[in-house]
Amino acid sequence: MRFFSKHQALTLGSCLGLLLLTLTACSQKQPINNVAWQQQLSLPSVQQALSVAENLSRDVEQISFEWLDSARERSVPALLFKPAAAQQAKALIVFSHGLGGSKERYAYLGQYWASQGFASLHLQHVGSDRKVWRGSRLLLPFRLMDAADDTEALARVEDVKFALDHILASEYAGQFDPQHIVMAGHSYGANTAMLLSGAQVKQNGRLVSLKDERITAAILISAPPFYNNQPLSQVLSDVRIPTLHITTTEDEITVPGFYSAPQDRLELYYAIGSQYKVLAVFSAGSHNIFTNWRRSGDSVPQQQVIKAATQALSSAFIAQITSGDDRELRQWAQQHQPVLANFIRSDSFALR
Repeated sequence: MRFFSKHQALTLGSCLGLLLLTLTACSQKQPINNVAWQQQLSLPSVQQALSVAENLSRDVEQISFEWLDSARERSVPALLFKPAAAQQAKALIVFSHGLGGSKERYAYLGQYWASQGFASLHLQHVGSDRKVWRGSRLLLPFRLMDAADDTEALARVEDVKFALDHILASEYAGQFDPQHIVMAGHSYGANTAMLLSGAQVKQNGRLVSLKDERITAAILISAPPFYNNQPLSQVLSDVRIPTLHITTTEDEITVPGFYSAPQDRLELYYAIGSQYKVLAVFSAGSHNIFTNWRRSGDSVPQQQVIKAATQALSSAFIAQITSGDDRELRQWAQQHQPVLANFIRSDSFALR
C-alpha cells in the first residue's frame, strides 16, 4: 500500500465513455498572465474573503485541543473553528493537513468556513507534521519518506476517528449537526480523507476498507492517487459519498522517492466512485498554492485569488450537501470562469 503516485499515463477517453458528466463552466484554456490575475482581485470571492478576515474576532471562535490517544500513546493536537456566540453549525468539517503541515497551516479555510456557519476541526498528525523539516538537511529525504509510509498513513486515519469521537462527546457536541460531517484535506491529507471515505487498500493480500460511516461528503484538494497492484478504479470504487476535487494545471507533487503529475488529479476524479462529484481546475498555480507557502512562480495576486476562490467553492459545495440547493455552486462556476481551466460536475445529486 502506497500513498503517492509515480507518473502514469492518463486514459481519459475510456473514462469519459463510462461516466455521465456535465460540463458547466469552461473547456481547457491557456493559463492567464499576471496582469489578468491582478484583475481578478475584484472577484466577489476575493472581496468576501477580505471581509471575513476583517471580522474574524466578531464572527469566528477558535479553540485549541491537546488530546492524547492513550491506546496508541499518540498526541492528537487539534484546532476548532466555529461560528461565534454558540451558534449551531450547519456542518462539521474535519481537515487533514499535507505532508509537513500543521493544524494552523490551513487556518484560512477553517476561519472562512466558520464565518459561513460551518464548524471546522483541523488536526495535526504528529508523525507527518512540520517536525519533518527540523534536523539535518541531509536526512530530510529519509524523514519525508518515513512520514509518507504505510504506518503513518494508517495512523492518520486513526487520528481522525479518535478526534471525531472526542469532539462529538465534548461540550461542543450540541453545536454541530452530526448528520453532516465532511472530511477534507490537502495533498497527503486528501489521501487521509479518501481512506476515511471508503478508499480500499491492500493489506496482507486482501483489500481493506477504513471507511468511517459518519462522514457524508469529502473535499479533496490536490489529491495524489494511491498506487499498488490494484487499479485505481477498484481502490476508489467504494467511495460513494459526494466529493469535491480542487486542483490546478500545474499541481505537480515532488517528494523524495515520489512524483505525481498534474494529470493524476484528473485520473483520480474520473476513477472515484462518487455518484455526485465536482472538479475545479484552476488555470495555474503550484501544489503549495493552497497553503501559506508560495513558490517563486506563484504571484501574490494569483495565490490570493485561488485561495479565496477555494474558500468560496468549498463553502458552496458544503451548502449544497447540507441543503440540496446548488444555486451558490452554479453562481461560483459562472463568476470564476476567467481563472478556471476546467469545471465539471456529474449530472446527478441526491441527499442521503
